[in-house]
Amino acid sequence: MTRTRLAAGLLAVLALASSTAACTSGDSDRPAGDPGSGEVTGELVVFAAASLTEAFTRIGRDFEDAHPGVSVTFNFAGSSTLAQQIDQGAPADVFASANPETMTLVAGAAAGQPAVFASNELVIAVAAGNPHGIAGLADLADPDLKVALCAEQVPCGAAGRTALDAAGVTLTPVTLEQDVRAALTKVTVGEVDAALVYRTDVAVAGDAVEAVGFPEALRAVNDYPIVALRDAPNPSAAQAFVAHVLSDAGQAVLADAGFLPAT
Repeated sequence: MTRTRLAAGLLAVLALASSTAACTSGDSDRPAGDPGSGEVTGELVVFAAASLTEAFTRIGRDFEDAHPGVSVTFNFAGSSTLAQQIDQGAPADVFASANPETMTLVAGAAAGQPAVFASNELVIAVAAGNPHGIAGLADLADPDLKVALCAEQVPCGAAGRTALDAAGVTLTPVTLEQDVRAALTKVTVGEVDAALVYRTDVAVAGDAVEAVGFPEALRAVNDYPIVALRDAPNPSAAQAFVAHVLSDAGQAVLADAGFLPAT
């Protein structure tokens, strides 16, 4: 009887040890940030349109506060530049573009359907006090004015072209910039008299510039989509970040920065 009980006991211990080892092995083989782990840890790399710089920087800090094990790194640039970098294999977890057209350039790299999280509209950025008395798009055709636009492959440039066409205005810019912040900088340093930029960009520029609205801006509102990327090094954190941007907390930050609700 003693030998029988001892053998049975040893079998039970071995079975438990085998089961425990299997579970432990499964957990240890799972990388940090893997969706199956439910953990939100590690580095999160977000590629985002330049116009999102201030709002996403704040959202990133809030996200890190909510997930102490996460470190968020941003790459802010023109959306078309970011899309090209992703297409060339740059490691990124999340992409937030300033228009849906640019988002389609990385459709094959997306982990799911992009979600529109905000919208933005154009204004004419001018020096404080509006020294040239610019009142609308037609005034930008004055050959004595120096005007900066975004290049047309950039979302702010595509929107600018739509607005100018709607107004029937033809102009020759002195510079075509690769992102909206570069166009705004031309105004703040006095290199140009005006630039077509987003309303949110003027809002963060301080007292050096002011915004001139125009009705054709309603024809060129840009929707901003966001998506987690299929080959994200940190997929769990990527999905959590997208959810945070779409949450009430994320939307409040965007509204404070002057972004309009998703259309």
